[in-house]
Amino acid sequence: MSGGWSDDALIELLGATADAIAVALADYRAEHPAGLRDRGERPGQYALDLATDAAARGVLDAAGVGVLSEESGLHGVERDVVVVVDPVDGSTNASRNIPWYAASLAAIDADGLRAAVVANLATGVRHQAVRGGGATRDGVRIRASEVTEVTSSVLVLNGYAGAHGRWKQYRTMGAMALDLCAVADGTFDGSMDCTVDAINPWDYLGGALVLTEAGGHLVDIEGRDLVTLEPGARRTLVSAGTPELLETLRRTRRDLPSGRPAPASGSSDSGA
Repeated sequence: MSGGWSDDALIELLGATADAIAVALADYRAEHPAGLRDRGERPGQYALDLATDAAARGVLDAAGVGVLSEESGLHGVERDVVVVVDPVDGSTNASRNIPWYAASLAAIDADGLRAAVVANLATGVRHQAVRGGGATRDGVRIRASEVTEVTSSVLVLNGYAGAHGRWKQYRTMGAMALDLCAVADGTFDGSMDCTVDAINPWDYLGGALVLTEAGGHLVDIEGRDLVTLEPGARRTLVSAGTPELLETLRRTRRDLPSGRPAPASGSSDSGA
């Protein structure tokens, strides 16, 4: 155990935080029925992001863990466990009632990713994982796709590819955490980020553990470490259920034109 935290206790903490975020979002909707698109304090941020972040911080601060949040930064990095949280990944989707947005939470200890919960705030579907313990969707064990050929693959893209990569089909959904979980449970065969260094740790770390514990694979196309607590870190990601498809997608992504430039500093939504 890290700092006295068992796996079960960490999953319970992350789940309780996701629950608090869901309640805060429901309360915000009830109190601001016409204000879901109200902006927050910086470019790319919504007021609903701030309301849900306050709820998440309330639970995590009381538990005595460190926190890296998209909305409120890094606190308590010296603690044995730091939780990386995006209270609403896909907040543009949330602001427009598109049911693909999630609370994404990942607990990190001295050995790396330890536990994760990604909760779809629109549907209630919940993915979770523990290091070495596998991954589940609503309590049922999941495994990633076994597709190896890109021509047979159905992918989820983040951003605009700018060219066709010979995949069978693709979708663009707008929330990185859920995209990776959908690769983890075989809904998609792989994913490709078509932006340029626009994805922050809070966007992908929760989904990353779910995916790898489900037997899938995730890399940054430049080979950079995925597990980081640097708030300004950005990555360009590809994932797949098999190493063969991953390598094809990595090469394809490096050859594709960039769909759009990286957003200005402070932009908050991976799929906006």
